[in-house]
Amino acid sequence: MNERLRIGDAERETAAHELGEHFAMGRITAEEHSERLEQIWSARTAAELAPAFVDLPRPRTEPAAATPRREWSGRGSAPRLPFPVKLLIALVVVVLVFTHLPFILVGLLVYVIFLRRFAHHRHPRHTRWR
Repeated sequence: MNERLRIGDAERETAAHELGEHFAMGRITAEEHSERLEQIWSARTAAELAPAFVDLPRPRTEPAAATPRREWSGRGSAPRLPFPVKLLIALVVVVLVFTHLPFILVGLLVYVIFLRRFAHHRHPRHTRWR
């Protein structure tokens, strides 16, 4: 960063936050903290911010660890599944449908028969509809 360039509120807030961390760690006293905050808020350039941190350690900027890249199919955000996994999923779906479909159909049939038998006796139809 060029030391003669003007800074904005975002840079001042960042510096104030950093100074607050130093105060929280016990590196500076409350009086020093308030004095340095005045320096930070009255600073117009990056060079005027530097004296507030001259005797304090600056945070280390470590490079971000490289993350391995994965191949994406280009549709949505899901990775492309290998064919054996797709085949296994399809087989599980087919087995579930064929093993549970009879139970669903029998349940529906019993429900319909139950309604037709007992609903007719409790709620007789209007004579007009007979």
